[in-house]
Amino acid sequence: MGFFGQYVYDGTGWHNQDDWDGSTQPEVWLTLDIFDSDVASVRYHPNGSGAGVAYLGHTPRSYFDDPDASEPTDVPREAAGLAAWWAARSGGDAAGKVDEIAGFLAGDDDLDDDLDDADDGEDAEDDDADIFVEIKAARFLAALDLPLPQDLQD
Repeated sequence: MGFFGQYVYDGTGWHNQDDWDGSTQPEVWLTLDIFDSDVASVRYHPNGSGAGVAYLGHTPRSYFDDPDASEPTDVPREAAGLAAWWAARSGGDAAGKVDEIAGFLAGDDDLDDDLDDADDGEDAEDDDADIFVEIKAARFLAALDLPLPQDLQD
């Protein structure tokens, strides 16, 4: 069984989504929902040029091999949106952050191809972040200059 966790960053810190009182919506927020160590959805506001939803690991469409599991994913668009989100918080240069963020995001690739690649033995020293999405999520949050939720620190 993989790792599951749902978190909300409200501009000041992380909260478990079940414990968070969302009655007052902050101007800046980000949610992280990790599903079975394979898929992590990231929702953010303000979303700038992005749709406000990005994925780490696999997209639901790829993971479940179902085109109706999620909307199509546009990695460059979401990377630009997340870079704008980061820049609004940090005062940094969004354009210089886009490629770094894009490197973490999942596109709508065929999951069977990913599994075939993992089984071919050529990449025996694969990074654990390619296996456990919570590791990739921790690195992604560090790239956004965010602290980690307590569960990801452990």
